[in-house]
Order: sequence, then C-alpha cells, then structure tokens
Amino acid sequence: MAWVESLQRAIDYMEDHLSEDITIEEIAKQAHSSPFHFQRTFTLLTDITIGDYLRRRRLSLAAKELTGTDTKIIDLACKYGYDTPEAFSKAFRKQHGVTPTEARKGIGKLQFYNRLVIQVSLKGAEPVKYHIVEREAFQVVGVKRAFSCENGQNLEGIPKMWQEVHQNGVNDLLFRVNSGQIKGVLGVCVDQSAVRPEEMDYWIATECDQEVPEGLERLDIPASKWAVFEVRGPMPDAMQSAWKRIFSEWFPSSGYEYTGTAELEVYTDEDPSSPDLYSEIWIPVK
Repeated sequence: MAWVESLQRAIDYMEDHLSEDITIEEIAKQAHSSPFHFQRTFTLLTDITIGDYLRRRRLSLAAKELTGTDTKIIDLACKYGYDTPEAFSKAFRKQHGVTPTEARKGIGKLQFYNRLVIQVSLKGAEPVKYHIVEREAFQVVGVKRAFSCENGQNLEGIPKMWQEVHQNGVNDLLFRVNSGQIKGVLGVCVDQSAVRPEEMDYWIATECDQEVPEGLERLDIPASKWAVFEVRGPMPDAMQSAWKRIFSEWFPSSGYEYTGTAELEVYTDEDPSSPDLYSEIWIPVK
C-alpha cells in the first residue's frame, strides 16, 4: 500500500500549495514518481487531470473566500494564479455558473469540490485475470508521436492518432509485418519526462523480428518481468475499465511494483465492438 500513501502525500502537497505556482515535477516528486506515471495514475483513479483538480480546488476556495470575506476580487484572482480579474471571472463563471460579483451578492448556487482523499477499495468479487511473463529484450516497429501530458492533452491526441493509422493503412501494414511473440497491434506508452518534461512518446506498433519495413521506426523494449492482464469487452470502455481496476485493486494488494518502462496495450483484428473481444495490457513490474 506504500504507493497509495505516496499518492496521498502528493495530493496533500497540492493542497498545501494551492495559492502557489507549483509544477507537475514538484508534485510527482512527493510520490517518488515520474511526472508521466504520476499523472497517468492520478487520472486513472480520479477521472480528472491534475490541472483540472488544481483549478477546481482553487476556484472552490476562491468562492468560499468571496462569499465569506471582504477580500477584493482582484486580490483573489492574484492569490489563486490568475493574471487578470477578467481571466479569473471567466474561469469562475465556467465552474460556478455565475460571476464573482454575482456570487458575492448571493446569486446562483456554487459548486464546491472537496479535498481529495484516496481510498482503495479491495473488492475481489470479480477477479483480475493476469499472468507473469519474463522476456528478454525485443523489437517493435511502428509509428510514434510525442504528446504532452499537461492537462490531459495526450488523452485527446492518442485517439486521433489511432483514427489516422486506420485511415492511412498503417494499421493494416502492422498486422502484416507482425512476426513476434505478441500477436496483434500495440499501443506503447514511453515515459520521456526525464529528457522532455511532461512529455511521453506514444507508439502504434507491432512486434517484429525482421528488418524494419519502409515507413516505420524501431523501438527496443528492454528485458522485463511483465504482468499480462486479460481484457474482455468492447473498446474503448473495456480497456479503460481494466486500467482503472489494475491501479485501484490489483497493485495495492498484489505486492508488485511498477518499474516505469514501456507499457503495452495489445489489440487484435477482431470486431472492436464485440462484447467478447479479447485484448491485453502488459505492465513491467518487479
């Protein structure tokens, strides 16, 4: 359960510094995690990005001060990180549905988001199906794109990338050149925050033990111990649900730790809307 405690420490750090300009690097450091992995875990468990959480909490506290004190609106805007009263008013209205001036007059109902407390639910009624695989290094080939993890930009960009590879024929090419142990097309997340803060590389690729086909790039996956999880159901809901269960149920009770190298999602060429669709998630562990 140590990683749950680390995650809560990071949340407490955010809460203690809501009126300061803090970075994702500083937040992730409290959890002894990379910015990429921390943001990924946080969003999986809470369904919101770190940026959204900070914005909601700051505007919640701003509303409390606005209605309970005589603090000037311009001072509240500055305190909670807005360069101008206009920017503050726009964000305030987006969350609360009223302007700061209207809120001070008692007009409308304010939306207050409470401080987040991580609670792990050990359900266990429905098993998480997995097995452990140890593999030497292997090669995948495909296409890659860099994404920022800030404010969930990667969550918006990756689905669009998948649409493109289906439209331009790359997805079909990857199935044709698939010649490794893992059968199917892969979604590969590679943390790059050590060299490019708040960035990740996302690959749509396949395992291939031949020469790199023209138009594709090569990625070497390091030797690892892998927890391989079975995913059943239509995309994308089944995959998203599986990720959430892995981090909220399996990791806290399994005794394994995430090692921080590439993560794999394995997709077959079956009907993606099928309720019996089989997919996999490969996570490097120790």
